[in-house]
Amino acid sequence: MSVKIRLARHGRKQHAYYHIVVANSRSPRDGRFIERIGSYNPNTNPATIDLDFDKAINWLNNGAQPTDTCRTILSHKGVMMKKHLLEGVKKGAFDLAEADVRFATWVKDKEKSIQAKKDGLAANVVEDKKNRFKAEVQINEARILDIAKKNAAAAAAAEAKPAQEEAEEVEVSDEVEEI
Repeated sequence: MSVKIRLARHGRKQHAYYHIVVANSRSPRDGRFIERIGSYNPNTNPATIDLDFDKAINWLNNGAQPTDTCRTILSHKGVMMKKHLLEGVKKGAFDLAEADVRFATWVKDKEKSIQAKKDGLAANVVEDKKNRFKAEVQINEARILDIAKKNAAAAAAAEAKPAQEEAEEVEVSDEVEEI
């Protein structure tokens, strides 16, 4: 029996989220599974990953094979790094304390990069709001100028109309006097 760590799809159409499960490779995607070890929600930015770290390490050490997507998720959370370090301890390359120190520094760097991404997204949102506000102000100023031009043209036409009527009346009165 081949055991896989894979995603099981849940959620509605166009808004999926996934459970990270350990399942027999022959069982259906959303069907029977052995154990649920986490969840993955790609709808948030950055994606939300909830994972039981110890269960994932245990299943990997027992021979479960992650799918490509799950391997990426496990790498992102540090499970694959921890497994790699534990293999180094088994081979005698370094001791467990050294592995823990290396993993702790890796986790710190990863948290910094994630926080930088979140800060960048927040800054982009603020910058986008500022740019949209500036564009809206420019559009409103253009509208105000157009309205002012139309009003000025209407006012000029209104002033010209009585003057034109008076000129026509003068012409008519001149014609009447000639007759």
